[in-house]
Amino acid sequence: MSHVENELKSQPECWVRAAGEAAQHAAVLPAPGERVALVGCGTSWFMAQAVAALREQAGQGETDAFAASEFPYGRSYDRVVALTRSGTTTEVLDLLGRLKGRTRTVAITADPRTPVMEAADDVVVLDYADEKSVVQTRFATTALTLLRAHLGLHTDAVVADARTALAEPLPEGLVDCTQFTFLGRGWSVGLANEAGLKMREASLAWTEAYPAMEYRHGPISVTTAGTATWMLGDAPEGLAQQVRDTGALWVAGGLDPLAELVRAQRLAVAVAAARGLDPDEPRHLTRSVVLGEPATTPVTPATP
Repeated sequence: MSHVENELKSQPECWVRAAGEAAQHAAVLPAPGERVALVGCGTSWFMAQAVAALREQAGQGETDAFAASEFPYGRSYDRVVALTRSGTTTEVLDLLGRLKGRTRTVAITADPRTPVMEAADDVVVLDYADEKSVVQTRFATTALTLLRAHLGLHTDAVVADARTALAEPLPEGLVDCTQFTFLGRGWSVGLANEAGLKMREASLAWTEAYPAMEYRHGPISVTTAGTATWMLGDAPEGLAQQVRDTGALWVAGGLDPLAELVRAQRLAVAVAAARGLDPDEPRHLTRSVVLGEPATTPVTPATP
């Protein structure tokens, strides 16, 4: 069994722990009314998109999400939250260095032995959600769960849905599809983007992702027999039938959108297996993108 398969199966337990720890990290996480930016690269950027939408929908304050390389330094924020599994990504460390002394920063990471421990003003370590696989699964969803719980939006039903997502078989014929489209609305747009990335990384699949209402504005033209369209969350009225009328497979997202992402992770592993690929070793990818010397040197965490 691959590392990524083992890791994605551990997500319900990781989520329970993260939700239980949210209160102890409240002092360094965004407070209601703060103007906040969330940043990350790859998977972490898509989790940032989801959290930003959740926070604004909850009335907690203006919240933006950026790829770390595209952060608008001319804007003013009360706090910047960086999501970084490895703690070594060049763009994230550069951003934290440039914001030092100007804007309060907090990093959420999996590894306490990396430069991010000194680069950020505050750090939340989710080392129990770290991963051996290059392909991210549980760290990303656990960081999102921590922030979702901080916003008061996490419930036990989310964990129950994740267990269902791990236990139930994937829809018949889905693995054999040649193209996959993931759709979201609101906060689940970021999750749809992440589902597409998982498919591309692990299985080299032709995959796209869109806001659900935008799907009719062009992208549906590639939908046909042998393709699949997967909705994360509630679908716009009439869209399911429109997709079925093309001959494509429609996958309704009946679970919590984060649990639907777990199902999509499973699909990525299943398609990789069907194509004879190793999902732990995605083509041209490494665990962290390091473009030069890190901004700071690695540190050793203090003994508890």
